[in-house]
Amino acid sequence: MSQMLHVDSAGGVLEVSFLEKNILDESNIQQIGQELGDALEGKASPQMIIDFGNVEHLSSAALGILITMNNRIGDMGGRMCLANIRPQIFEVFKITKLDRIFTIHETAQAARDDLS
Repeated sequence: MSQMLHVDSAGGVLEVSFLEKNILDESNIQQIGQELGDALEGKASPQMIIDFGNVEHLSSAALGILITMNNRIGDMGGRMCLANIRPQIFEVFKITKLDRIFTIHETAQAARDDLS
């Protein structure tokens, strides 16, 4: 099973980055959901940063996974931030009004500062 994500849990914050540039394929998106869920396993009040620095294209199904994760982390008493979103992808967040649901930062460092 190939990994879709790189997860680093330094300093108690889960930093997740995508290994693929295009998050479009349904099976890849399910894999990402699984890996994100695994990263949360056993964590109380998880703090997660999802870094989109590598991502060039994102499907609406991928957005669904992000909403699910955001709700799940919120239910666990944690917080999730998104960072490094390219302008054309950020446009999708604005059109779908997801920029109001997610905390979005320009850099992973800004997200880290926000969570700490």
